[in-house]
Amino acid sequence: MSNQKKNQNQNPSKNQNANQNQYPNQNHNSYPLENEDFNLKETKPTLGGGRVTANDRLGTAFDLVEQMHYLYVRVVKAKDIPLKKDGNSNPHPFVEVQLGNLKGLTFHFEHKSSPEWSQVFVVLKDRIQSRVLEVCLKDKSRIGDSDDGLIGKVNFEINEVPKRVPPDSPLAPQWYWMENRKGEKVKGELMLAVWIGTQADEAFQEALHLDATAVNGDGVANIKSKVYLSPRLWYLRVNVIEAQELQIGNKNRLQPEIYARITLGNVVLRTKNSLSKNVCPSWNEDLMFVVAEPFEDQLVLSVEDKVAPNKDELLGKCVISLQDVEKRVDFSTPISKWYGLEKEVVSEGGNSKVSKLNSKVHLRLSFDGGYHVLDELTHYSSDLKATSKELWKPSIGVLELGILNAQGLSPMKNRDGRGITDPYCVAKYGQKWIRTRTIINSFNPNWNEQYTWEVFDPCTVITIGVFDNCHLQGEDKNDKAKDSKIGKVRIRLSTLETNRVYTHSYPLIVLTPAGVKKMGEIQLAVRFSCSSLFNMLAMYSQPLLPTLHYLHPLTYYQIDNLRHQATQIVATRLSRAEPPLRRELVEYMLDVGSNTWSIRRCKANYVRIAGILTGLIAICKWFNGICTWKNPFTTVLVHIIFFLFVCFPRLILSSMFVVVFFIGTWNYRMRPRKPPHMDIKLSQAERVPWDELDEEFDTFPTSRNNDAVRMRYDRLRSIGSRMQAVAGDLANQGERFYNLLTWRDPRATALFLIFCLVASVVLYVTPFTVLVSLMGFYTMRHPKFREKLPSVPLSFFRRLPAKTDSLL
Repeated sequence: MSNQKKNQNQNPSKNQNANQNQYPNQNHNSYPLENEDFNLKETKPTLGGGRVTANDRLGTAFDLVEQMHYLYVRVVKAKDIPLKKDGNSNPHPFVEVQLGNLKGLTFHFEHKSSPEWSQVFVVLKDRIQSRVLEVCLKDKSRIGDSDDGLIGKVNFEINEVPKRVPPDSPLAPQWYWMENRKGEKVKGELMLAVWIGTQADEAFQEALHLDATAVNGDGVANIKSKVYLSPRLWYLRVNVIEAQELQIGNKNRLQPEIYARITLGNVVLRTKNSLSKNVCPSWNEDLMFVVAEPFEDQLVLSVEDKVAPNKDELLGKCVISLQDVEKRVDFSTPISKWYGLEKEVVSEGGNSKVSKLNSKVHLRLSFDGGYHVLDELTHYSSDLKATSKELWKPSIGVLELGILNAQGLSPMKNRDGRGITDPYCVAKYGQKWIRTRTIINSFNPNWNEQYTWEVFDPCTVITIGVFDNCHLQGEDKNDKAKDSKIGKVRIRLSTLETNRVYTHSYPLIVLTPAGVKKMGEIQLAVRFSCSSLFNMLAMYSQPLLPTLHYLHPLTYYQIDNLRHQATQIVATRLSRAEPPLRRELVEYMLDVGSNTWSIRRCKANYVRIAGILTGLIAICKWFNGICTWKNPFTTVLVHIIFFLFVCFPRLILSSMFVVVFFIGTWNYRMRPRKPPHMDIKLSQAERVPWDELDEEFDTFPTSRNNDAVRMRYDRLRSIGSRMQAVAGDLANQGERFYNLLTWRDPRATALFLIFCLVASVVLYVTPFTVLVSLMGFYTMRHPKFREKLPSVPLSFFRRLPAKTDSLL
């Protein structure tokens, strides 16, 4: 075992190479290519069959996507199929739809002369390379080396196929006579419907694409578009109050250390050891869990005694069903109940049975519906409503998303010796997830699918991700195969103008162990329609989260732990759907692991803070220029304005707000015209050293060798020493301020008190206007009257003592 671990430590790049397998064709340089464009581009696609301008306010179904024309073939049923050649049995019929080199098959029946299929086949009109559509009825039992099993066929000229545009009613199927290869009429009829339609057709969602017929088995379900709903999540609060009449194995123990352990699904939490060291312990401690409807799991509570450092004795347990737990929308005290404990006892014969004990445990259980269960970070959450529907407010608008296409996607895997990509999109907003169909083997897929969400809060974010489907054509034989991420886009609704169509091409950017990489671009059309402007503006005055988050806030540890539980429940539930939204996909969309340590993120946050302080620093530099008389005219003008403010103090606040108003009005001309997008410069991803990327993609706990861990530790020590110096300097200044009155330096305190006494008399007899004028003019005095030495108050303050003398 030790040799195996040693070999792993000697190969620090093993984990990195595993992460790089899903990006087989990427450049292993840590820096992006200089000619790569990571900017957002505005596009002007032809939406809804005609040009839609940016200010188009008309909303109809499928008006945010480009119309794509498809050839539809509905195979309904057949009748009067002739018997086999032996004349004694019915055939095994199935239908083959063939269009050039594209072919699709229905399922087959055994020994049936009047089968019914009701299957729809579809193919993009631009991919049609034949003038004739053949619909062949075949016998599966006759297919051999010299017989294709043909019973009869029906031919359609593509140019003569009728067109249908919703909301027209569906085209009625008709009976068609069949003929053989020689054009002779044969016995039997096929009921078919053939038409040209768009993706708005009702049959499009369940249709089988002829260009994807190579996918079979379970892979067919994995390529269709679907809509999913996240499970409804509740916070379960378990208040463990006390226990009575516990039976301890060793009755000679005078001070048992008793605690309660609660298990719900895969989550285990425990209380602290009871402070009352007896058989009637009390805790009065709250434990929080996340539970999804329907409440299938049972709560298992066990009371245990810690008899040794690594040994716990079970004193009893109880199993509680969650079906009858009280639901509350406020913080009213729920009804408490006593639950009897039981214990598994082994008889002399070796048989075990459950024995009921006289011991009881006192609990309060409640589902807290007044909270919002956080499964996303609040910075870019898509849903902020409380769990209980009683607290929901009416929707304020509608969000419409058109997923048009993608361009220049990178190869994500190898098949038959060449790089390919089978892309699909996933979008998440609120509880609703959508998944587009998978486009087989395409670097420039066209989806042109449109989806709609209700909006309850404008300060929310929709997330759109692009993935490569790795579960087609036998690739799903290995359960460990994961869909590779190609990139994602976040759009904050509050940054969008209402009733305006935004059409942009967003860069798909991922950070890999080899550095940042542009995986392609995705073209989206977005429109946020507001039903009531007043209700939307009123939302800005409401708390971001439900009121219970502020009246009875959760701790940071609870929020982090509960969010982890929520993401695991959502990922598990959605991975059980058909087709599944796989765990790696859900975790990527929910940004699981985004709070892990990263030097790159620390640098990005530092740059963000520096950007916030840029305005304040600019004001300080401007005021320093006033004080140093760099521009005498401006300095004299500031003196005059300052004197006016001193004489008329009522103008101060009103002037400040007027200045802010004019600054905001002036900035309206330069307002952002595009939605925000992933910025590699802000993310500090342009120039990331290899060792920092290696640390960011490392597992927790680390899987690197000792030398790499030692290097990182030394780097953290260097960073920590600088932070330690800054923290020590701040502590020194604070302690000096407090020591002004503590007589730690008796002479300094005496001088300060004498100054305070003199200042009180001077300030009492001096008018306030005169005092402020003198202080202002003194601060802005000419450089001829300044000295480069520190001022007297600053010199006095720096001489005060601090507690650094007492540090080891």
